[in-house]
Amino acid sequence: MSGTTSTPANTGAADGSSASSVAAPAAVPAEAPETTPTVALAAAPEAAPVAVSSAAPVTLVASDLDRTLIYSAASMELSMPDERAPRLLCVEVYGRAPLCYMTETAAALLDELARTTVFVPTTTRTREQFGRIHLPGPASRYAICANGGHILVDGVSDPDWQAQVVRRIADECVSLAQVRAHILATSDPAWLLKERVAEELFAYLVVDRAALPEGWMKELAAWADPRGWTVSLQGRKIYAVPKPLTKSAAMAEVARRTGATRTLAAGDSLLDADLLLAVDRAWRPGHGELADSGWGAPNTEVLRERGVAAGEEILRRFLRAADARPAGH
Repeated sequence: MSGTTSTPANTGAADGSSASSVAAPAAVPAEAPETTPTVALAAAPEAAPVAVSSAAPVTLVASDLDRTLIYSAASMELSMPDERAPRLLCVEVYGRAPLCYMTETAAALLDELARTTVFVPTTTRTREQFGRIHLPGPASRYAICANGGHILVDGVSDPDWQAQVVRRIADECVSLAQVRAHILATSDPAWLLKERVAEELFAYLVVDRAALPEGWMKELAAWADPRGWTVSLQGRKIYAVPKPLTKSAAMAEVARRTGATRTLAAGDSLLDADLLLAVDRAWRPGHGELADSGWGAPNTEVLRERGVAAGEEILRRFLRAADARPAGH
């Protein structure tokens, strides 16, 4: 994958892309706890990609992954006593250590969903980062990476879609180099730990939230908006993304190719909002940037569940909406 002038150490589930260092301490892998639950590692899918008959109604499910379906140990929000905690399945290993999980119940639900719908993993992760994830069930024929910058077909990026995205960004936005130069000129190494580039499409920063000056994000957003870029603060990461780079546009293209007659989606972050608005029915968990901002839409149901329990409930809602099981199941 493409990179910047230097490559610092990866920082976990969302930090595997190429990067340039600033004068600050290297970031550490995504907040993994000092102790990790005992789990069974999920093997890479061996089943053939799902084939959906064009003669029947087709339900497409486009779901965000991190903190929507899969969770790091730090983001699981397990509130029950240890002896009542759910059994967990590891779905991602990073640096030879388990990183992201689903409950075993969620894994079984996802297996069923992938066999009865067109399930499309839809993520801001780069292709390399996405490749570390091994989801239960048959392999999805389609996946969306880099916030819509890449549509994978049987694991390979579609060159026509990629070229279309690049053309739109070039026509409608100032260059990534200009955005990065502005960020570096206006930031301070005291709180900017790393500045990274993902797939040569967008940039994100790893920051010290406590030291981030009040108002800096608003100033960056005001500068970026008329230049065709949007910014969002998610945890300790600040994303700068060109406006044409959206999950919803990629989802619409996959829906066209598959002849989808119904579309469903779920997500937790501000970068998922356009995806949720673009489908027939959507869900968001009780945690995340959308929950923190109070975001809502008529087609989007707000779940009370948080953490890994929300992942289970989202999958149940997908299955019920797709008529894959009775509502009371």
